[in-house]
Amino acid sequence: MCNLYSITTNQEAIRALFRVINRYVGNLPPMPGVFPDYPAPVVRNAGTERELITMRWGMPPPPRTGGPLSPTSATPLRRNGGAG
Repeated sequence: MCNLYSITTNQEAIRALFRVINRYVGNLPPMPGVFPDYPAPVVRNAGTERELITMRWGMPPPPRTGGPLSPTSATPLRRNGGAG
C-alpha cells in the first residue's frame, strides 16, 4: 500500500467530480505520494450529502493489548513463520 496513491488534481476538481457539498480540508497541497498514517483527503457520505474531509490514510494497526493472539489471527501467522 505504500506510495501507490497520489493526488494530482485540485480541491475544486475533486468537489466537482464527486459532487461534494461540504469541504473541510482547507488548502489542499499537491500530494505526490499518499502514505499510510498520514492525513489525506477523503470523500464520505454525510447523511444525504457528501463531504470532503482530511483523515488518516491506511488500515488500522492491530490492537496492542499485550495478550495472546486469537486463534483465527494466529493460524495464518504460524503458517507463514510468524509469532503466535
